Amino acid sequence: MLTVPDAWQAALAHVDLAPLERFLGDEATAGKQIFPAADDRFRALTLTPPDAVRVVLLGQDPYHGAGQAHGLSFSVRPGVRTPASLRNIYKELDGDLGIPAATHGFLEHWARHGVLLLNTVLTVESGKAGSHRKRGWEAFTDAVIAQISAQGAPSVFMLWGNPAKEKAVLIDDVATGGRHLVLSAAHPSPLAQGKFFGSRHFSKANAFLEAEGRGTIDWALPPL
Repeated sequence: MLTVPDAWQAALAHVDLAPLERFLGDEATAGKQIFPAADDRFRALTLTPPDAVRVVLLGQDPYHGAGQAHGLSFSVRPGVRTPASLRNIYKELDGDLGIPAATHGFLEHWARHGVLLLNTVLTVESGKAGSHRKRGWEAFTDAVIAQISAQGAPSVFMLWGNPAKEKAVLIDDVATGGRHLVLSAAHPSPLAQGKFFGSRHFSKANAFLEAEGRGTIDWALPPL
């Protein structure tokens, strides 16, 4: 069963999870390895409830290698080698704010300080990137994005990669007289890294949040 964290229940009550649950159950019955583990699939929502969200950092789908995905977009657990996409994020963070790359890839510090580390799709089959797209997760993450957009407090949406950019239509964007700042960029994957570098989303996010009286995000990750 997919159990939505309590703080998000009201926002997601209208989303029919039954088809998605059937799909995931069938995949498990077929012996397929699914990432992240069931207990971690809503980790991002657990760590960052709706009223705490200041930034939504939206990626595509979880890492598909063993031991990598744990429910936070782009993050890996302590002791796991930092993936290439996250190394590129660190390079951009250094170029933008002068924050040196962390020696680990564990991003829970960001999640606990108002950064919702979300993917457009929350599960993936081992070794098969994009394998769980169009299976029901998109409606779920649409509802998450719509809930944050409907909230009064201005937030920043950092949309990385084409699947993430498609969520822009759900957001009350300041560019069209709305409340929230929408920042789009290529995915930080090595396949598109040249278009990701120089986006300066970290400094732009902090400038917007500070101007709106919501403080700034401490993007410097503490050592483990």
